[in-house]
Amino acid sequence: MMDEKTGKRGWYALAGAAAGVVNGFFGGGGGQVLVPLLAGKCGLDQRRAFATSVAVIAPLCALSAGIYWWRGELDLALALPYLIGGLIGGFVGGRVFQKLSMTWLRRGFALLILYGGVKALL
Repeated sequence: MMDEKTGKRGWYALAGAAAGVVNGFFGGGGGQVLVPLLAGKCGLDQRRAFATSVAVIAPLCALSAGIYWWRGELDLALALPYLIGGLIGGFVGGRVFQKLSMTWLRRGFALLILYGGVKALL
């Protein structure tokens, strides 16, 4: 029989795998899968789930980008301005993160998921 620690590790691995599959298929978006799994199934509080998701998604994005680059599907010169803007946005977001209430963070995350879903359907 699995102990609680082993069971959580299984959920962590499953959550990471789900995020990796989404990142590999769509080139991003793994955090939209990962945050709810980390908070719901893995038992992390919401703020820790967001932060952990960032730590997991960064190497997954790097791996996905490497695969796309290797296949010749990534234009690094075109990506550079987005990378610079993303680095600045990530720094600002990380600083503001602690100052926002979890209610507003959850609402913002929900709106982001909703926006992405609507854009994907249209």
